[in-house]
Amino acid sequence: MLRFFNTLTRKKEVFETIEDKIVKMYTCGPTVYDFAHIGNLRAYIFEDILHRFLEYSGWTVKRVMNITDIDDKTIAGAKKDGVSLNRFTEKYINAFFEDIRKLRIKIDNIIFSRATEHVPEMVSIIKILMEKGYAYKKENSIYFRISAFPGYGKLSHLDFSEIKTGASVDADEYEKESARDFVLWKGEKDDFSWDTEIGRGRPGWHIECSAMGMKYLGETFDMHTGGVDNIFPHHENEIAQCEMATGKPFVRYWLHCEHLLVNGEKMSKSKGNFYTLHSLLEKGADPVAIRYLLMTTHYRDPLNFTEKSLVQAKNTVDRWNDFYKRIKDARPDVKKNDSISKECIKAENTFREALEDDLNVSKALAGIFELMHFVNNSIAENNISHENLNEAGNLLEKVDYVLQILKPSGETIEPEILGLIEEREQARKTGDFSSADKIRNILREKGIILEDTPSGPRWKKTG
Repeated sequence: MLRFFNTLTRKKEVFETIEDKIVKMYTCGPTVYDFAHIGNLRAYIFEDILHRFLEYSGWTVKRVMNITDIDDKTIAGAKKDGVSLNRFTEKYINAFFEDIRKLRIKIDNIIFSRATEHVPEMVSIIKILMEKGYAYKKENSIYFRISAFPGYGKLSHLDFSEIKTGASVDADEYEKESARDFVLWKGEKDDFSWDTEIGRGRPGWHIECSAMGMKYLGETFDMHTGGVDNIFPHHENEIAQCEMATGKPFVRYWLHCEHLLVNGEKMSKSKGNFYTLHSLLEKGADPVAIRYLLMTTHYRDPLNFTEKSLVQAKNTVDRWNDFYKRIKDARPDVKKNDSISKECIKAENTFREALEDDLNVSKALAGIFELMHFVNNSIAENNISHENLNEAGNLLEKVDYVLQILKPSGETIEPEILGLIEEREQARKTGDFSSADKIRNILREKGIILEDTPSGPRWKKTG
């Protein structure tokens, strides 16, 4: 049973979706004015583990990730370089995708939505808010009236009752006026503007995510994730404008990833402890080790990144892959050891149950490490069969759909495909070759070619 810590309620809750076995999820993506740093990458890896585990558990995930390509920072960068906004942001968008590919972060079947391509949707929401009296125009800009939304603060759990009208609760960089309301639409001040029904200008940051989320996932959807720095004011403001526009709850579950520290300090360029993936790779770091390090600390705990911890992560990844190679290359000649089968079942149960409990990755890994220790001892004692090794190898491949740390093939397959391979192997063992052939054909249609070897079936993807 899946349980996640919901920032909205401040407690772990059983995860129940609006539609059966379908998860509609919005994940915070990059603001493309610079290269992503490892704190950003930690959040993307947390979201990747979440997405992959949901699929591992049999859910269908409909996911949107925003790309913020219009805001104060992107405009400032384009002006400084003397280029168009699209030309400026394209460099960082390409770098973002290059980074997440190297970190084996899932890209397929995700909607990557650029803010600049969704301005009409933003304008539509703002018009509704103005018509209902929840937004007002001032000096060509449009603001959301916070006093109209009695639930303001329910996500951040901050008390705004004593904040005076002259105090600002929005750190928007466009203009800071005395009102505590936040900006929805910024009146034209430069060439980076759109002609719209509500005037010439550009959207505020908060309305961008609201419009893209509701366009693809509906007025109410299951899950919204991001870093803890997004809770207030960004996510708080998303809730306010969406719920006042639609009259419906916006998001059911909010999950937030904690900060990353470097050597116990906040990461800063001025301190010389600011790392991007590119800068770490230039120093010889292994991207898979970086992925492993960034995922092993629980997402709700601060992660302290050090060069020593990165070396330890590399050693662990090597150990994991050495074990996988060992069980693939071993050629024992003994009968099946039933205790290995039991240990495989135990390890998978531990893995699944730990991740079902608010993505407890370290506990999930501990179950696999216990299996590795047991199998290594059994190999040393010559008390393990080909079938046992195949069971352990299949389990590593199965959990690696979530973890993405196996190196030999560089490929993993979905749990349901692996299930078909295992089903075919059982059919072969019982002499049901007709069923085995049918499953082989199904797998071929899905792009999977099988090779039967003395130690069990091997697979590869076509194309």
